Amino acid sequence: MAIISSHTLNGLNGSHAGGIFVSLKNLHSNENIFETLIDVGGRLNEFVPDEKINENVVYELVFKSGEYWDKVINDKNYQNIIQEIVIRFKMPDKKKKYHFPIILSPNSYSTWWSKGE
Repeated sequence: MAIISSHTLNGLNGSHAGGIFVSLKNLHSNENIFETLIDVGGRLNEFVPDEKINENVVYELVFKSGEYWDKVINDKNYQNIIQEIVIRFKMPDKKKKYHFPIILSPNSYSTWWSKGE
């Protein structure tokens, strides 16, 4: 069983960015693997069963960041252009942890794969 994890941080003030809707989809079969919310501590930790993993398939992890900023920034003049953060990746090892930290700011973000053992 693989683990998909993340830690989302608010790049404006360094706080945890919780309550963000996240989904994982198999792009080959178009199957939704999971849909969940980032917890209040900005953490995602979801298990993916072996039978849902194919090392040759690309998966799409989507973070609904636009909805987060709409709630956090209460300004009618604010325009949030970027609505989603999309990470497409493969899972070559069914027993690995795939950790994707994200520092998000309005209309920008930084993410990387933090190789989990």
